[in-house]
Amino acid sequence: MASPHKGQLLVGLDIGTSKVVAIVGTVTAEGGIEIIGLGSHPSRGLKKGVVVNIESTIQSIQRAIEEAELMSGCDIHSVYVGIAGSHISSLNSNGIVAIKDKEVVDADLERVIDAAKAVAIPADQKILHVLPQEYIIDSQEGIKEPLGMCGVRLEARVHLVTGAQNAVQNIDKCVRRCGLEVDQIILEQIASAQAVLTDDEKELGVCLVDIGGGTTDIAIYTEGAIRHTAVIPIAGDQVTNDIAMAFATPTQHAEDIKIKYACALSQLAGEHETIKVPSVGDRSARELTRQALAEVVEPRYEELLSLVKAELRRCGYEDMIPAGVVLTGGTSKMEGVVELAEEVFHVPVRLASPQGVSGLSDVVNNPIHSTGVGLLQYGLRQLKSGQVKVKSGKPRKKATGWQSFRQWVTENF
Repeated sequence: MASPHKGQLLVGLDIGTSKVVAIVGTVTAEGGIEIIGLGSHPSRGLKKGVVVNIESTIQSIQRAIEEAELMSGCDIHSVYVGIAGSHISSLNSNGIVAIKDKEVVDADLERVIDAAKAVAIPADQKILHVLPQEYIIDSQEGIKEPLGMCGVRLEARVHLVTGAQNAVQNIDKCVRRCGLEVDQIILEQIASAQAVLTDDEKELGVCLVDIGGGTTDIAIYTEGAIRHTAVIPIAGDQVTNDIAMAFATPTQHAEDIKIKYACALSQLAGEHETIKVPSVGDRSARELTRQALAEVVEPRYEELLSLVKAELRRCGYEDMIPAGVVLTGGTSKMEGVVELAEEVFHVPVRLASPQGVSGLSDVVNNPIHSTGVGLLQYGLRQLKSGQVKVKSGKPRKKATGWQSFRQWVTENF
């Protein structure tokens, strides 16, 4: 049976510290997502996931959206937006209500979720997500779908995610100033989890670690539900700064060196491999060994992974992730990161790219695009559940997809 949402356009906008990525997808007849366009532009207006320059952020969003429109041959009207930053916090909460007609209906679910949301949060915080973990009917635990079940008392256990009002408003303002509507603002690690985690991992117990440019985002799943989220304000930019400081090279060159030559485990770097490091000003470039570079990078990654482990221990889930740790995000791609993570966590570790999409899947098959693809998959789930009616965009009549792609290639290359 063909999906009733066939042809519906969905757009994910990943506003990161180092880049802004817009990914366009359409709903297929089978109910999946086909990627038809992607736009990316360096991000200039964010620091550690938070907007610090409105105009620069708007320009980056506009460029990424324009590129995505050209490649997909569509006009984009609304987007699912990712949010991160150290202002994000989370807690688990319970709500209990009486079942009115002895059978659970939608109204009962709404009331029990409202009851679970009724917790004291700081005045400057806003609830972003209310994520059900499980329902309990008359002491019967572990219920995922309570609709239609009989009982007297309904209890919901939920995971609440909150963010700073001003940080959320600034992201919303930047998107709207670009002439776009916001379908929903979604926590980035929840989006990434949609794209890279399997149902088996979520059921068994897994920790997702999304290492970006400005923040490292953590999400822990057990028994098929999210249990804990956290944000650590250390990520790839700190590694770049360490390289720039240690070798007295401009930040842009340090970033290039990190991407091309860096290794997170010094024993994997060859002693005799040399690299050229540009100097500041008119000084000539110097030659350094790749091992010397690894000795600068490794301590920062070890510190970052140790902070993730400390967070796991603090929230009580360190021994509850038998499926191990899943790494994603652009900064996780470096050689040696998986091996170093296994030494730190003492559990299985894998590097993950987005799965479960068709179309330009080879283009987005990269840990960098986990959040962008996850935003589309989150939007698709909302669409199927009937929670939202999105109008992300419509195809352009003037140009075919091939013409748009050719125009995009001409302008960019």
